[in-house]
Amino acid sequence: MSYIPPFTITADILNLVANISEQVGQLNAGVLNVSPQLCKQNRIKTITGTLAIEGNTLSEEQITAIIEGKPVLSSVRELAEVKGAIAAYEALVNFKADSITDLLTAHGLMMTDILTRAGQFRNKAVGIHKGGEVHHVAPPAHQVSGLMADLMQWLKQAKDHPLITSCVFHYEFEFIHPFADGNGRMGRLWQTLILSQWHPLFLSLPLESMIKDHQSLYYQALEQADEQADSTVFIQFMLSTINKTLAYALVQNAPVSAFANAPLKSASANIAGLKTLDAIILLLQDNPQLTRQQLADVIGKDLRTIGRAISKLKQANQLKRLGSDKAGYWQVQPQKGQP
Repeated sequence: MSYIPPFTITADILNLVANISEQVGQLNAGVLNVSPQLCKQNRIKTITGTLAIEGNTLSEEQITAIIEGKPVLSSVRELAEVKGAIAAYEALVNFKADSITDLLTAHGLMMTDILTRAGQFRNKAVGIHKGGEVHHVAPPAHQVSGLMADLMQWLKQAKDHPLITSCVFHYEFEFIHPFADGNGRMGRLWQTLILSQWHPLFLSLPLESMIKDHQSLYYQALEQADEQADSTVFIQFMLSTINKTLAYALVQNAPVSAFANAPLKSASANIAGLKTLDAIILLLQDNPQLTRQQLADVIGKDLRTIGRAISKLKQANQLKRLGSDKAGYWQVQPQKGQP
């Protein structure tokens, strides 16, 4: 193997890999029963999220309309971005992660009505600019083909867990910046592809939407990895984001139990912006068997914060635990004025 990207597998990374693998196992039994409607909703979230990171302003409702063939008023470019992303994600199952040809084909689908050189590596210098400042200067154009060939060869032979290699590839891809445009959305697309070839449930998870929810931290992790010339910090960020995505998927699907068929009316709602106490109540109304760790992952708080919030809810007689910690469940207590 000629090129080995620099990174370190830390204890935190190993713990995240273990936690993610456990959640994948919990979802595995039910993933075949995920409704086509839920898969469609998550695909729409994925497309909305990955394009929003790049500045596209179309909403989930508007992208749904485009998928359904309904007219949507927007700029020519934004409409082209949506149609390109739809085409690329629909074709994802047909691609091989370590194939340069498939990567170029996917970029051609993603950017066909946006770039004249869609599906081709860039032939000029590029960089990332924010607020008038240069944040990243990509390698010279004449090095791109060789760098991508090295990266694909590493990916093909890598012995690390696919959860880790997918994150490393994502960072290295963004560092190389092989295309004139569309590098961010292609890096996220290809990480999803690598993950899906480890386990197909990642084809129906809105990982890109979760990245959008943590966009500033995403860019911060990329910049820190650049400064350190090492992708460890980015691996940890992405694994944490995958962990949160799976935790939310468990809320959507519910564990196999007496509550597995309960309607998930509130869990689909956006909990962003809610206070921790309110978010806990909202989530437990839909799935009383969520663990403290799952609540922490979905809400984005640490276990201590969740524990303190649960104690407050118990003291206020808003929440009650029935049964043991392992086999029991939560009961949200009706308040005055509620049925």
